Amino acid sequence: MRCPICEKGILKKGIMKEYMFGIYLGEFPAEVCSTCGESFTDSETTKKIEEMARKKGIWGLSSVTKITKTGNSLAVRIPKKIADYLKLKDGEEAYVHPENNKLIIETKN
Repeated sequence: MRCPICEKGILKKGIMKEYMFGIYLGEFPAEVCSTCGESFTDSETTKKIEEMARKKGIWGLSSVTKITKTGNSLAVRIPKKIADYLKLKDGEEAYVHPENNKLIIETKN
């Protein structure tokens, strides 16, 4: 079967390493494109990946937030479920920097 993404490669049975938010979830069977490397899982495997993400406490952590103005600066609100997961505390210092057109916020813990 041809890859639906690149339309050049052939899908072959393989193993993929799955990560979510930088957290390793494990290795899972997948159909992998011989050209672009895109991987596809069946519904049973997808459920196993979701289960592992739930066990690790990262399922549903993504969120949309707004950038707001505060004085002459901009502020980003961190949703409670992410703050709780990372054990962030009010007044804690963080290192903020750009990386590949993304905003990275790193705490000192």
